[in-house]
Amino acid sequence: MTDLCAPTFQQLATELGFSCEEAGGLVELRNPFALENWTLPVLEFTIILGAVLALIYAIMRSRRHGDPTNLVVWFGATAYLFIIEPPLYFPAAFGIDEHVDTMFAHNVFTVDFLWGRLPLYIVAIYPFMATLAFEIVRMLGVFRQYGVLVGAACVGFVHHAFYEIFDQLGPQLRWWEWSTENPLNQPMFDSVPLPSVVVFAALWPMSLAFCTQLFVGRHIDRGRTFTGPQLFWRTLVIGILGSIGTAVLPIPATVFGVGNSTVRGFLYAAELVIVSLAAATILIRQWRRLRQNHSGTTVYTNNFIRFYSIAYLSVMALLWATALPDFLSAADGSTKNGDPIGNLWYTLMCFALATLCVVATFTVPNRSTKTDDPSVSEEPATQAAH
Repeated sequence: MTDLCAPTFQQLATELGFSCEEAGGLVELRNPFALENWTLPVLEFTIILGAVLALIYAIMRSRRHGDPTNLVVWFGATAYLFIIEPPLYFPAAFGIDEHVDTMFAHNVFTVDFLWGRLPLYIVAIYPFMATLAFEIVRMLGVFRQYGVLVGAACVGFVHHAFYEIFDQLGPQLRWWEWSTENPLNQPMFDSVPLPSVVVFAALWPMSLAFCTQLFVGRHIDRGRTFTGPQLFWRTLVIGILGSIGTAVLPIPATVFGVGNSTVRGFLYAAELVIVSLAAATILIRQWRRLRQNHSGTTVYTNNFIRFYSIAYLSVMALLWATALPDFLSAADGSTKNGDPIGNLWYTLMCFALATLCVVATFTVPNRSTKTDDPSVSEEPATQAAH
């Protein structure tokens, strides 16, 4: 729809290789073999499959064990997506175009929604990544041992590690393009806006996890059950409050950094460092505690997440490996094709952190274990969440 083609989006779409005026309708299907490059269908298959399997697991766990926490994470993340993303795609339609210009444009994928703005894999990546991070932290028993806030901070930290592997690669492979002139994207951290590195990689999953555990997870741990309507309104509230939390958590940077991108960047980075150091300390301490546990304390296990996280990291490693020659030959922050490159050292650190988190879930004692295997009975939670 030409009336929805803002000038900035038109420019970004053209640079990505498609026309804003010709971008489908509410739903558009494309040949996966005719996309910008082969990495696009590989990416969307990996993410969409992960999201679908996470939903199936969540349904099975809710039915067989009476634990709807995973369902709430999945649909809460999806609700958050539909609250946050549409105004970013169509600022004029929401009456905010005087304050918010187009911040980015996704490339076109096999399945797209909203006139080329929203690929299906983006819909899927919110619940997939949120489930992955939440479950890793849950398997390490952080919520039960340290409470809602600390557990949520750990979810933000784990999510950040997994997400930035993907985030730092996307612009080079033309999965999306940022509007580098938009002040809301400043300062840039190589090819990625620092606000995205902090807010969308760490703070939004932290906000979602906090609300999920506060309204549902801690009650489930205490043996409480919820009816369908109760879960529905709680999930909706979680999506709404999670989006509000995304605006509240970075307030130091957004308020005190107004008009000064250097101050803004420093405050964003400082908040990320504080959350990361606190979360890493807690995760290491809790892992050691579980390793030394000889009391037979019940431990929650999610084998789907343990193994699919390995699959995700393997695919990302493959995509990074194929992109590395162009990365290494880049000059002035861009490849010979003019595509911006991410930060390799930061990505390697995130790979290492994500790998350690996955390894930790395999190295905690598995005796007397709460499991996702329906053939194994579960003991009720004996230690209430804070």
